[in-house]
Amino acid sequence: MEYNEMNDHNPYIIAEIAQAHDGSLGMAHAYIDAVAKTGCHAIKFQTHIAEAESSVHEPFRVKFSKQDATRLEYWRRMEFSLKQWKEIKTHCDDVGIEFMSSPFSNAAVDLLEEVGVRRYKVGSGEVNNLVLLEKIAQTGKPVIISSGMSSFKELDQTIAFLKDRQVDVSVLQCTTAYPTKPEEFGLNVISELKNRYNIPVGFSDHSSSVEACIAAVALGAEILEFHVVFDKDMFGPDAKASLDFKETTQLVKAARNIAISIENPIDKSDNTNFSELKSIFEKSLAINTDLKKGHVICFSDLETKKPKGCGIDASLFHEVIGKSLNKDLLQWSFLNREDLV
Repeated sequence: MEYNEMNDHNPYIIAEIAQAHDGSLGMAHAYIDAVAKTGCHAIKFQTHIAEAESSVHEPFRVKFSKQDATRLEYWRRMEFSLKQWKEIKTHCDDVGIEFMSSPFSNAAVDLLEEVGVRRYKVGSGEVNNLVLLEKIAQTGKPVIISSGMSSFKELDQTIAFLKDRQVDVSVLQCTTAYPTKPEEFGLNVISELKNRYNIPVGFSDHSSSVEACIAAVALGAEILEFHVVFDKDMFGPDAKASLDFKETTQLVKAARNIAISIENPIDKSDNTNFSELKSIFEKSLAINTDLKKGHVICFSDLETKKPKGCGIDASLFHEVIGKSLNKDLLQWSFLNREDLV
Protein backbone atom coordinates (compact mmCIF):
# COMPACT_ATOMS: atom_id res chain seq x y z
CA MET A 1 0.00 0.00 0.00
CA GLU A 2 1.44 3.36 -1.00
CA TYR A 3 1.04 6.10 1.60
CA ASN A 4 3.27 8.74 0.05
CA GLU A 5 0.49 11.32 0.18
CA MET A 6 0.26 11.08 3.95
CA ASN A 7 2.23 12.11 6.99
CA ASP A 8 4.01 9.06 8.40
CA HIS A 9 2.19 9.46 11.70
CA ASN A 10 -1.29 9.37 10.21
CA PRO A 11 -3.50 6.36 9.56
CA TYR A 12 -5.14 6.46 6.14
CA ILE A 13 -8.69 7.65 6.85
CA ILE A 14 -11.56 6.79 4.51
CA ALA A 15 -15.02 8.35 4.92
CA GLU A 16 -17.56 6.09 3.28
CA ILE A 17 -20.65 7.60 1.68
CA ALA A 18 -21.95 4.32 0.24
CA GLN A 19 -25.62 5.02 -0.53
CA ALA A 20 -26.03 8.00 1.83
CA HIS A 21 -26.55 10.18 -1.27
CA ASP A 22 -29.74 8.15 -1.96
CA GLY A 23 -29.20 8.39 -5.70
CA SER A 24 -28.96 12.17 -5.74
CA LEU A 25 -25.99 13.57 -7.65
CA GLY A 26 -26.36 16.88 -5.84
CA MET A 27 -26.22 15.13 -2.47
CA ALA A 28 -23.12 13.21 -3.58
CA HIS A 29 -21.37 16.48 -4.34
CA ALA A 30 -22.50 17.94 -1.01
CA TYR A 31 -20.89 15.00 0.77
CA ILE A 32 -17.61 15.58 -1.06
CA ASP A 33 -17.41 19.15 0.23
CA ALA A 34 -18.34 18.08 3.74
CA VAL A 35 -15.78 15.26 3.90
CA ALA A 36 -13.03 17.54 2.54
CA LYS A 37 -13.44 19.79 5.59
CA THR A 38 -12.87 16.96 8.08
CA GLY A 39 -9.29 16.11 7.15
CA CYS A 40 -10.06 12.60 5.86
CA HIS A 41 -7.74 11.35 3.15
CA ALA A 42 -10.38 9.73 0.97
CA ILE A 43 -14.09 9.60 0.30
CA LYS A 44 -15.52 6.26 -0.75
CA PHE A 45 -18.64 5.58 -2.73
CA GLN A 46 -20.06 2.31 -4.05
CA THR A 47 -20.44 1.73 -7.77
CA HIS A 48 -23.57 -0.26 -8.50
CA ILE A 49 -24.67 -1.43 -11.94
CA ALA A 50 -27.91 -3.11 -11.00
CA GLU A 51 -28.33 -5.57 -13.85
CA ALA A 52 -24.70 -6.71 -13.61
CA GLU A 53 -24.70 -7.41 -9.86
CA SER A 54 -28.25 -8.19 -8.76
CA SER A 55 -31.58 -9.77 -9.64
CA VAL A 56 -35.19 -9.66 -8.56
CA HIS A 57 -34.35 -12.51 -6.16
CA GLU A 58 -32.01 -10.44 -3.98
CA PRO A 59 -33.64 -9.72 -0.60
CA PHE A 60 -33.26 -6.50 1.38
CA ARG A 61 -30.73 -6.74 4.21
CA VAL A 62 -32.94 -4.26 6.05
CA LYS A 63 -36.36 -3.39 4.65
CA PHE A 64 -35.78 0.33 4.97
CA SER A 65 -37.14 1.57 1.65
CA LYS A 66 -40.75 2.55 1.16
CA GLN A 67 -40.16 3.58 -2.44
CA ASP A 68 -38.34 0.56 -3.86
CA ALA A 69 -40.32 -2.65 -4.26
CA THR A 70 -37.17 -4.77 -4.65
CA ARG A 71 -33.51 -4.52 -3.87
CA LEU A 72 -32.84 -4.54 -7.61
CA GLU A 73 -34.95 -1.41 -8.02
CA TYR A 74 -33.04 0.22 -5.21
CA TRP A 75 -29.69 -0.52 -6.88
CA ARG A 76 -31.00 0.97 -10.10
CA ARG A 77 -31.83 4.15 -8.23
CA MET A 78 -28.29 4.26 -6.80
CA GLU A 79 -26.62 4.23 -10.23
CA PHE A 80 -24.72 7.16 -11.70
CA SER A 81 -23.64 7.42 -15.33
CA LEU A 82 -20.00 7.40 -16.42
CA LYS A 83 -20.23 11.14 -17.02
CA GLN A 84 -21.61 11.70 -13.51
CA TRP A 85 -18.90 9.53 -11.92
CA LYS A 86 -16.24 11.52 -13.75
CA GLU A 87 -17.77 14.73 -12.38
CA ILE A 88 -17.66 13.25 -8.88
CA LYS A 89 -14.02 12.24 -9.34
CA THR A 90 -13.11 15.72 -10.63
CA HIS A 91 -14.81 17.32 -7.63
CA CYS A 92 -12.76 15.11 -5.28
CA ASP A 93 -9.57 16.11 -7.08
CA ASP A 94 -10.51 19.78 -6.81
CA VAL A 95 -10.95 19.65 -3.03
CA GLY A 96 -7.88 17.49 -2.44
CA ILE A 97 -9.31 14.14 -1.34
CA GLU A 98 -8.90 10.78 -2.99
CA PHE A 99 -11.90 9.41 -4.84
CA MET A 100 -12.56 5.76 -4.03
CA SER A 101 -15.44 3.47 -4.87
CA SER A 102 -16.14 -0.20 -4.22
CA PRO A 103 -17.19 -2.11 -7.35
CA PHE A 104 -19.81 -4.84 -7.09
CA SER A 105 -19.44 -6.26 -10.59
CA ASN A 106 -16.85 -6.64 -13.30
CA ALA A 107 -18.78 -4.02 -15.24
CA ALA A 108 -18.30 -1.62 -12.33
CA VAL A 109 -14.52 -2.22 -12.45
CA ASP A 110 -14.54 -1.31 -16.15
CA LEU A 111 -16.45 1.88 -15.33
CA LEU A 112 -14.11 2.84 -12.50
CA GLU A 113 -11.09 2.28 -14.72
CA GLU A 114 -12.55 4.85 -17.10
CA VAL A 115 -13.22 7.22 -14.21
CA GLY A 116 -9.72 6.73 -12.87
CA VAL A 117 -9.11 5.26 -9.42
CA ARG A 118 -5.82 4.79 -7.59
CA ARG A 119 -6.88 1.69 -5.65
CA TYR A 120 -9.84 -0.57 -5.05
CA LYS A 121 -11.77 -1.28 -1.87
CA VAL A 122 -13.49 -4.68 -1.79
CA GLY A 123 -16.51 -4.98 0.49
CA SER A 124 -17.01 -7.81 2.97
CA GLY A 125 -19.57 -9.55 0.77
CA GLU A 126 -17.13 -9.82 -2.15
CA VAL A 127 -14.16 -11.43 -0.37
CA ASN A 128 -14.95 -14.85 -1.85
CA ASN A 129 -15.90 -13.46 -5.27
CA LEU A 130 -12.76 -14.58 -7.06
CA VAL A 131 -14.22 -13.51 -10.40
CA LEU A 132 -14.40 -9.90 -9.21
CA LEU A 133 -10.99 -10.18 -7.53
CA GLU A 134 -9.45 -11.53 -10.74
CA LYS A 135 -10.92 -8.59 -12.64
CA ILE A 136 -9.53 -6.12 -10.10
CA ALA A 137 -6.15 -7.87 -10.02
CA GLN A 138 -5.87 -7.40 -13.78
CA THR A 139 -5.84 -3.62 -13.25
CA GLY A 140 -2.57 -3.92 -11.30
CA LYS A 141 -3.82 -1.48 -8.65
CA PRO A 142 -3.68 -1.82 -4.84
CA VAL A 143 -6.60 -3.48 -3.09
CA ILE A 144 -8.06 -3.02 0.40
CA ILE A 145 -10.12 -5.99 1.60
CA SER A 146 -12.79 -5.83 4.31
CA SER A 147 -12.92 -9.06 6.30
CA GLY A 148 -16.39 -8.59 7.82
CA MET A 149 -18.04 -11.92 7.05
CA SER A 150 -14.94 -14.01 6.39
CA SER A 151 -13.22 -16.72 8.41
CA PHE A 152 -9.45 -16.96 8.45
CA LYS A 153 -9.73 -19.94 6.09
CA GLU A 154 -11.57 -17.77 3.56
CA LEU A 155 -9.21 -14.84 4.04
CA ASP A 156 -6.22 -17.13 3.60
CA GLN A 157 -7.54 -18.10 0.18
CA THR A 158 -8.30 -14.52 -0.86
CA ILE A 159 -5.03 -13.01 0.36
CA ALA A 160 -3.04 -15.81 -1.30
CA PHE A 161 -5.07 -15.35 -4.51
CA LEU A 162 -4.17 -11.67 -4.65
CA LYS A 163 -0.53 -12.12 -3.59
CA ASP A 164 -0.09 -14.74 -6.30
CA ARG A 165 -1.09 -12.02 -8.75
CA GLN A 166 1.37 -9.54 -7.23
CA VAL A 167 -1.46 -7.36 -5.94
CA ASP A 168 -0.51 -4.82 -3.25
CA VAL A 169 -3.14 -5.89 -0.72
CA SER A 170 -4.27 -4.60 2.69
CA VAL A 171 -6.94 -6.03 4.97
CA LEU A 172 -9.39 -4.43 7.41
CA GLN A 173 -10.86 -5.99 10.51
CA CYS A 174 -14.59 -5.45 10.14
CA THR A 175 -17.76 -6.78 11.71
CA THR A 176 -20.80 -6.84 9.48
CA ALA A 177 -23.37 -5.56 11.96
CA TYR A 178 -25.23 -2.24 11.70
CA PRO A 179 -24.58 -0.65 14.14
CA THR A 180 -21.82 -2.78 15.66
CA LYS A 181 -21.98 -3.34 19.42
CA PRO A 182 -18.81 -3.05 21.56
CA GLU A 183 -18.72 -6.80 22.11
CA GLU A 184 -18.62 -7.21 18.32
CA PHE A 185 -15.73 -4.82 17.48
CA GLY A 186 -13.15 -7.62 17.29
CA LEU A 187 -10.24 -5.32 18.04
CA ASN A 188 -8.14 -8.38 18.91
CA VAL A 189 -8.23 -9.41 15.26
CA ILE A 190 -6.06 -6.42 14.23
CA SER A 191 -2.91 -7.96 15.69
CA GLU A 192 -3.95 -11.41 14.48
CA LEU A 193 -4.24 -10.14 10.91
CA LYS A 194 -0.86 -8.39 11.17
CA ASN A 195 0.85 -11.53 12.40
CA ARG A 196 -0.90 -13.82 9.95
CA TYR A 197 -0.40 -11.90 6.71
CA ASN A 198 2.40 -9.36 7.29
CA ILE A 199 0.55 -6.73 5.26
CA PRO A 200 -0.97 -3.34 6.17
CA VAL A 201 -3.97 -3.83 8.47
CA GLY A 202 -6.78 -1.47 9.33
CA PHE A 203 -10.24 -1.24 10.82
CA SER A 204 -13.61 -0.75 9.14
CA ASP A 205 -16.22 0.45 11.60
CA HIS A 206 -20.01 0.45 11.72
CA SER A 207 -20.45 1.35 15.40
CA SER A 208 -21.79 4.91 14.98
CA SER A 209 -19.25 6.12 17.55
CA VAL A 210 -15.65 7.30 17.58
CA GLU A 211 -14.12 5.08 20.25
CA ALA A 212 -13.69 1.91 18.19
CA CYS A 213 -11.54 3.61 15.54
CA ILE A 214 -9.50 5.46 18.16
CA ALA A 215 -8.82 2.16 19.93
CA ALA A 216 -7.97 0.54 16.60
CA VAL A 217 -5.27 3.15 15.94
CA ALA A 218 -3.82 2.53 19.40
CA LEU A 219 -3.68 -1.16 18.50
CA GLY A 220 -1.82 -0.52 15.27
CA ALA A 221 -4.48 0.07 12.60
CA GLU A 222 -2.91 1.78 9.58
CA ILE A 223 -6.20 2.37 7.76
CA LEU A 224 -9.57 3.52 9.11
CA GLU A 225 -12.88 3.34 7.29
CA PHE A 226 -16.29 4.37 8.58
CA HIS A 227 -19.63 5.52 7.20
CA VAL A 228 -20.52 9.21 7.34
CA VAL A 229 -23.87 10.91 7.06
CA PHE A 230 -25.22 14.43 7.52
CA ASP A 231 -27.73 13.19 10.08
CA LYS A 232 -28.20 9.75 11.59
CA ASP A 233 -31.96 10.02 11.14
CA MET A 234 -31.61 10.30 7.36
CA PHE A 235 -33.07 7.73 4.98
CA GLY A 236 -30.87 4.79 4.04
CA PRO A 237 -29.57 1.41 5.20
CA ASP A 238 -26.38 2.69 6.88
CA ALA A 239 -27.43 5.97 8.52
CA LYS A 240 -27.78 4.51 12.02
CA ALA A 241 -24.31 2.97 11.76
CA SER A 242 -22.59 6.17 10.58
CA LEU A 243 -20.77 9.12 12.09
CA ASP A 244 -22.00 12.66 11.58
CA PHE A 245 -19.50 15.30 10.50
CA LYS A 246 -18.83 16.70 13.95
CA GLU A 247 -17.89 13.19 15.08
CA THR A 248 -15.85 12.63 11.93
CA THR A 249 -13.75 15.75 12.54
CA GLN A 250 -13.26 14.71 16.17
CA LEU A 251 -12.20 11.22 15.12
CA VAL A 252 -9.68 12.43 12.53
CA LYS A 253 -8.00 14.67 15.11
CA ALA A 254 -8.00 11.97 17.77
CA ALA A 255 -6.67 9.27 15.45
CA ARG A 256 -3.78 11.46 14.35
CA ASN A 257 -2.89 12.41 17.91
CA ILE A 258 -2.90 8.76 18.98
CA ALA A 259 -0.75 7.82 15.99
CA ILE A 260 1.75 10.57 16.84
CA SER A 261 1.93 9.34 20.42
CA ILE A 262 2.70 5.81 19.24
CA GLU A 263 5.51 7.14 17.04
CA ASN A 264 7.03 8.90 20.07
CA PRO A 265 7.47 6.36 22.88
CA ILE A 266 8.38 7.62 26.33
CA ASP A 267 11.47 6.23 28.07
CA LYS A 268 10.40 5.79 31.69
CA SER A 269 13.99 4.94 32.69
CA ASP A 270 15.03 8.55 32.04
CA ASN A 271 13.20 11.38 33.83
CA THR A 272 15.87 14.08 33.54
CA ASN A 273 13.49 16.28 31.56
CA PHE A 274 11.36 16.58 34.71
CA SER A 275 14.11 17.75 37.07
CA GLU A 276 12.78 21.30 37.35
CA LEU A 277 9.18 20.16 37.79
CA LYS A 278 10.20 17.57 40.38
CA SER A 279 11.84 20.32 42.44
CA ILE A 280 8.51 22.17 42.44
CA PHE A 281 6.03 19.33 42.92
CA GLU A 282 7.94 16.98 45.18
CA LYS A 283 8.15 17.63 48.93
CA SER A 284 10.45 17.88 51.93
CA LEU A 285 9.93 16.55 55.44
CA ALA A 286 8.38 18.87 58.04
CA ILE A 287 6.90 18.51 61.50
CA ASN A 288 3.23 18.95 62.33
CA THR A 289 3.53 20.26 65.89
CA ASP A 290 5.90 22.22 68.14
CA LEU A 291 8.71 19.90 69.29
CA LYS A 292 11.34 20.39 72.01
CA LYS A 293 15.04 19.65 71.90
CA GLY A 294 15.65 15.98 72.69
CA HIS A 295 12.31 14.82 71.26
CA VAL A 296 12.57 11.44 69.51
CA ILE A 297 10.97 11.67 66.07
CA CYS A 298 8.13 9.26 65.36
CA PHE A 299 6.01 8.89 62.22
CA SER A 300 3.05 10.76 63.72
CA ASP A 301 5.23 13.90 64.01
CA LEU A 302 5.81 14.13 60.28
CA GLU A 303 4.27 16.15 57.47
CA THR A 304 5.55 16.90 53.97
CA LYS A 305 5.70 20.34 52.34
CA LYS A 306 6.67 21.85 49.02
CA PRO A 307 9.19 22.43 47.61
CA LYS A 308 11.73 19.65 47.50
CA GLY A 309 15.15 20.68 48.79
CA CYS A 310 14.06 22.70 51.83
CA GLY A 311 14.31 19.69 54.07
CA ILE A 312 15.10 16.01 53.98
CA ASP A 313 13.43 14.33 50.95
CA ALA A 314 10.01 12.94 51.84
CA SER A 315 11.04 9.57 50.41
CA LEU A 316 13.70 9.26 53.15
CA PHE A 317 11.31 9.60 56.11
CA HIS A 318 12.34 6.20 57.49
CA GLU A 319 15.85 7.55 58.13
CA VAL A 320 14.62 10.12 60.68
CA ILE A 321 12.35 7.84 62.70
CA GLY A 322 13.98 7.30 66.12
CA LYS A 323 16.38 10.24 65.76
CA SER A 324 16.46 13.01 68.41
CA LEU A 325 16.16 16.76 67.87
CA ASN A 326 19.17 18.90 68.80
CA LYS A 327 17.03 22.04 69.08
CA ASP A 328 13.46 23.24 69.46
CA LEU A 329 11.35 23.30 66.27
CA LEU A 330 8.07 25.09 65.64
CA GLN A 331 5.04 23.50 64.01
CA TRP A 332 5.33 23.25 60.18
CA SER A 333 9.11 23.75 60.25
CA PHE A 334 11.10 21.86 57.62
CA LEU A 335 13.17 19.01 59.07
CA ASN A 336 16.85 18.95 58.06
CA ARG A 337 19.71 16.60 58.96
CA GLU A 338 21.43 19.33 60.99
CA ASP A 339 18.37 19.35 63.29
CA LEU A 340 18.99 15.74 64.32
CA VAL A 341 21.40 14.01 66.62
